[in-house]
Amino acid sequence: MQRRVNWAVTLNMAWRVCLQRLTLSDLLSSSSHGKRFTLYTQPRRGFRKAPKKTEVKKGEVEDVGFKQADPSEGAAQRKGYSSQADPSTVHIPHRSFGRLVKPLVFTVGFTGCSFGAAAIWQYETLKSRVQSYFDEVQADWLDKLRPQKQGDIRKQVNQWWNRLTEGQRTVTGIIALNALVFCCWRVPALKRTMLTYFTSNPASKALCFPMILSTFSHYSFFHMATNMYVLWSFSSSIVSLLGPQQFMAVYMSAGVISTFMSYVCKTATGRLGPSLGASGAIMTVLAAVCTKMPEAKLAIVFLPMFTFTAGNALSVILSMDLVGLVLGWRFFDHAAHLGGALFGIWYVTYGHDLIWKNREPIVKIWHDLRTKGPGGGGSGSGSF
Repeated sequence: MQRRVNWAVTLNMAWRVCLQRLTLSDLLSSSSHGKRFTLYTQPRRGFRKAPKKTEVKKGEVEDVGFKQADPSEGAAQRKGYSSQADPSTVHIPHRSFGRLVKPLVFTVGFTGCSFGAAAIWQYETLKSRVQSYFDEVQADWLDKLRPQKQGDIRKQVNQWWNRLTEGQRTVTGIIALNALVFCCWRVPALKRTMLTYFTSNPASKALCFPMILSTFSHYSFFHMATNMYVLWSFSSSIVSLLGPQQFMAVYMSAGVISTFMSYVCKTATGRLGPSLGASGAIMTVLAAVCTKMPEAKLAIVFLPMFTFTAGNALSVILSMDLVGLVLGWRFFDHAAHLGGALFGIWYVTYGHDLIWKNREPIVKIWHDLRTKGPGGGGSGSGSF
């Protein structure tokens, strides 16, 4: 009888150890349809055989080598968490809104810096074009005199690059950076760093930098490919609408703002968990284009025969995300989607006039610094 009990207990303990060795990488789940997905540890459901009761004879010491499991350990296993979970994650009460003060300050500061840097970038671009105008004319004249090289790889790359629209050239760097981060997810030695800094989670010790880094992070190839295809498709429209510098400021700010909205909703509902993906920023791009051009015709890539207006598409997407947020759907980060879309609608409606058209003081300060003070610097003085 004692041997049977020992065998059952040994099997039970082995089953517990097996469960405890589950790692977060085994529980990763990604999204489809180009949405920002939420990385959750899914609970594992199953039936566990109850341990047999032992009958202890009178005078016999009840020692069958069975140790009761810690109640907290059992609760963690029922929730599907691993004992080897990311150490950067801490469990906090779901009403700890005080932890969101730092992300709020970071969001405001990062957004201001993005638009300030974009204004300076535009100033330097215009200044460089004026100064290099004659150099470009001379270079074009020399190219006509030189014999043309056939099969030159560099020339072919330049021809491909020149055939791209300004919007496509602008988002090429974003796509390349997303591809690089995707490759980093495949390096086992970087997995801990990626989980800490390239996923956004209000329960993590790292709160601020993941807000922007997770915007360039995708674990699933299909997730990344779908998001980048949507960005590529809308790049020409959004860049022709805002310009490359203003677009980059909006895109970077949208990544942080959508993540902050995700933080707020997760903290309010207590559904804490890591998220990653560029869908929040892409929703800003999509919402901005659809708001400015609501009558534009759109189509699904696999069903080009079915067309619909951009305004109707935006309404459907916003409705689905709102329903998902209210009903608590956890496959997509619906709060990040809504935050990005609302920011895009607000910016093209009011934000452009309030922010971008009032960038002159920043440009003037930068101009004075470049020319070493007002009225100085010789030919560089005066207004530009």
